[in-house]
Order: sequence, then structure tokens, then C-alpha cells
Amino acid sequence: MHRFFLPREAFAGDWVVITQAGTIHHIRDVLRLGWSDEIVCLDNSGWEYQVVLDQIGDGRITGQIRGKHLCTGEPRVKVSLYQSVLKGDRFEWVLQKGTEIGVSEYVPMLSERCIVQDANQLSRRKALRWEKVIQGAAEQSRRGRLPPLQPMVLFAAACERVRSSAGLALIPWEEESTPLRQVLEGAGRDHRPFNVSLLVGPEGGFSGNEVQLARDYGAIPVSLGPRILRAETAGVVAAALVLYHYGDLER
Repeated sequence: MHRFFLPREAFAGDWVVITQAGTIHHIRDVLRLGWSDEIVCLDNSGWEYQVVLDQIGDGRITGQIRGKHLCTGEPRVKVSLYQSVLKGDRFEWVLQKGTEIGVSEYVPMLSERCIVQDANQLSRRKALRWEKVIQGAAEQSRRGRLPPLQPMVLFAAACERVRSSAGLALIPWEEESTPLRQVLEGAGRDHRPFNVSLLVGPEGGFSGNEVQLARDYGAIPVSLGPRILRAETAGVVAAALVLYHYGDLER
């Protein structure tokens, strides 16, 4: 069944009122849904609503709510992915696949070897597109909440933010030999942290100075194995391994 995230004001009693042009276009023109067809609407708080479409117009769609349930697609462990900005559309790929896997938050990060000309302009230009990518992936993968996309930060500020989160912080690095699994097992599966922060580098990786700074702020360098992963792959793989370890990829 097709799923759509809607703003809170769209829910009124036993009805939903859809006024977002993109959602209306998708329901009416792309999916060609009509009267009495059913969809699932989400309010981004963890609830999903079974909705039967009623009236479909040019600027407004109404539907009657027939049921309300808690979503089952949200992980118990919150994974915050601090992903260094990547070239081209690779960052969008990370957002899409990370959302499907279960990443709970994204923090775009500018590290030493990022290749960007104007970070502020890039952030403004890309933010809306990135949020649409996250929403599409969340709807497709049956998420109950949209992972927030935080403002872009410098690497040092990211380290400070990670330390203040008071959870488990990991920094995958190709020159580290300690396996991720060893660190997770040392932390204990039965004592799962509320949140895990992953600091992931750009195409050129992190510098030794950056890794040392991350250590100083409490992050643990880890290895993702004997093969060198691309920058857009490392964060998705690390997030999947963390969620698998804590049982969040099981039904």
C-alpha cells in the first residue's frame, strides 16, 4: 500500500486533508488512485493511518481515517550518520540507502579532504533536494519517522556534537586494524546504547590529524574489513552492521 508523510495539520479528527502539490500529483496523476482507494498516511511521530480516499481535486484530496497503528519500521538504536560531503550525487545515494537501512539522523560534514567550493551555497541548494530523497526512501521502506537532516558542520564541530550526545561514537578508518565487531561486542549486545554516532570521511578519507582529534573527543577508530570501501559505501555498511549487531534488522 502506498505511503505518504503529511504535516501534522493534515490530520483533523477522522479525516486527512492533503494540500501538498507534489503529493496530490503523485496520488492523482502518477498512481491514478481514485475514490475508495486506500493509502497509508504518516504524521512523522511514529503513527501510521489507514486512509480511504474520498474526494480528489486539483488542489485538495480528502480521505477518511479507518485505522491507526504504531509503525514497526523504526530502529531501537538511533544511528546518527556524520557523512562528509561527497562529489556529484553520491551523497544522495547515502541518504537514500541509509534511510532504507534505518539511519535515524544525518549530519553533513566538511572534513579536510572534502572537495567543495562554497559550502554555504552547496548546503542551501541541496538541502531541499536531500530532504525529498530522504522522504521518498522513508515512504518506500516503511519508516515511521523522517530522519532529520541537520545543518552542515565542520569536522571539529561534528566531534564536539558527537561528544555531547554521550553515546557510542565510531570513526571507520582504513588504517585502523580494530574490527568494528570487536568494539561492538566489547560494548555488549545486552547493553545497547541509545545512540551510535558514525563519522565517515570523504573520497580521500580522513587525515591522521582528524582521526586523532576524533579520538580526543571520545570516538573509537574501527576497521570495516580488509577491503577499501568507497566513501559513499562505508557509512551505509557501518550503519547496517551496527543495526544488525543490536538486532534491529530482525523482525
